[in-house]
Amino acid sequence: MGFPIERFPAVAPPIVLHFPVPDPTYTNTPESRAHFRLAVRLACGFVALLWLIELMNWGFDLDPDPFGVRPRQLAGIAGIFFAPLVHVDFMHLIANTLPLVVLGSAMLFLYPRSALRALPVIYLGPGVVVWLFGRSSVHLGASGLIYGLAAYVFIAGLLRRDRRAIAASLIVSFMYGSLALGFLPLPPSISWETHLAAAVIGVLLALLLRRLDVPPPKRYAWEEEAAEMLPVAEEALLRDDGDWKHGIEAGEGASPSADEAPGNNRVRNPGAPR
Repeated sequence: MGFPIERFPAVAPPIVLHFPVPDPTYTNTPESRAHFRLAVRLACGFVALLWLIELMNWGFDLDPDPFGVRPRQLAGIAGIFFAPLVHVDFMHLIANTLPLVVLGSAMLFLYPRSALRALPVIYLGPGVVVWLFGRSSVHLGASGLIYGLAAYVFIAGLLRRDRRAIAASLIVSFMYGSLALGFLPLPPSISWETHLAAAVIGVLLALLLRRLDVPPPKRYAWEEEAAEMLPVAEEALLRDDGDWKHGIEAGEGASPSADEAPGNNRVRNPGAPR
């Protein structure tokens, strides 16, 4: 005879977005610290190059416009290669200096393998898009690099659940508070096409290269103990399962007794009067 089973509605477990702590043996080693110092030096070296170019333009009274991207003009193709290196004035360069140092260091330090593939595309890609589809103007400056790096570092940090990359992008967002406003076509002096193209390229690259530079998570003591106990537990389960099957097979050939045979009426006390 079966018993009614009360069914309860299935409740989906809550979704928890967990960001594991990177393994200290991967992030807190002399090699890692040396890599970080190298990344900072490279980022600062690139920014120093931008300042040297701006000082030369100012000292020799050079016009930066010939080095900018001019959409759909043969003379503007050179801007694809040189536009990120020149700026309108010192204020333009000052606004880009600190974000470039922070994001460049984060990119080179957190994603060294990805950087070899992503940086050339982030550098050249926005210029190509602007030359093909941008409005007729002169587009120049390194802000496209900032948008591309910020998009890549942030999205890559989410995909890899790397809290270090997300922290770097949030720092830049606070320092560069008008980052989101750069996608709007106002004021006309802002090259929003470059910003938008660079951000889209950064997101796509982060998706394509999501399997590179994944930091190993920290392993706690209880995880190591559980990993050591797992083979022992599996062996015990297999042994118990084998004993149970053996007992079932051994009992299959035994015939039931007359008292236990189904369908026979049982007499409780044959000699007792009825």
